[in-house]
Amino acid sequence: MENLPTLLSFGAAGWGDELLAGVGVTLALALATLPLGLGLGLAVTLAKASRRRSLRAFGEAYTTVFRGLPELLTIVVVYYGGQILLNAALARIAPGTSVQIGGFAAGVAALALVFGAFASEAMLGALHGLPRGQMEAAAALGLPPSTAFRLVALPQLWRLALPGLSNCWLVLLKDTSLVSVIALTDLMRQTTVAAGATKQPFIFYLVACLAYLALSLLSGRVSDWLQRRADRGMATAGR
Repeated sequence: MENLPTLLSFGAAGWGDELLAGVGVTLALALATLPLGLGLGLAVTLAKASRRRSLRAFGEAYTTVFRGLPELLTIVVVYYGGQILLNAALARIAPGTSVQIGGFAAGVAALALVFGAFASEAMLGALHGLPRGQMEAAAALGLPPSTAFRLVALPQLWRLALPGLSNCWLVLLKDTSLVSVIALTDLMRQTTVAAGATKQPFIFYLVACLAYLALSLLSGRVSDWLQRRADRGMATAGR
């Protein structure tokens, strides 16, 4: 342990800069996945709440598949299968053209599919918790359904679903460690490389644990702040 400062130092002598870069990739991956996963989750929520049987069946099938598959398997299938499907489609449109999906894009796509499946369950529960009379009142005022949902239902859905979505975010942060299998240089990948090069796995994996814990604690603070903002005015209204 006496060489710990050297191992974690920045520059050519240590691995601090590589680990910090890995933290940056992990955060970038999670933050890029979040809006895509939220949008996908909201779309699936609306599909499952639809009156059309085909949309409900699609929503149920989607959540069943991506909640049931291991996240690691989803990442591998999207990374390799996505390239096969995309190149097969390009071969029909522009013969001789091919593309290669990068690890970051594949990781975002795979994690968004998983995040959307779990987020849709949190949003669906929140949607069912909204008083039905509010949408009826919005319709009586002449608001179109899309406007009524955006102005009346969505802000309340966000407030009710936020605790569940915060848990989904924490799971997403941890799931980013799985993208190391497709050679993306996230925190876990950099940690594994450093541990193998220095023969000090305990030190580097402990540092990785502390880094993930710090990100989780920071996420908890942000989640609490968002919840307070979403709940503003509720205490006064309940008096």
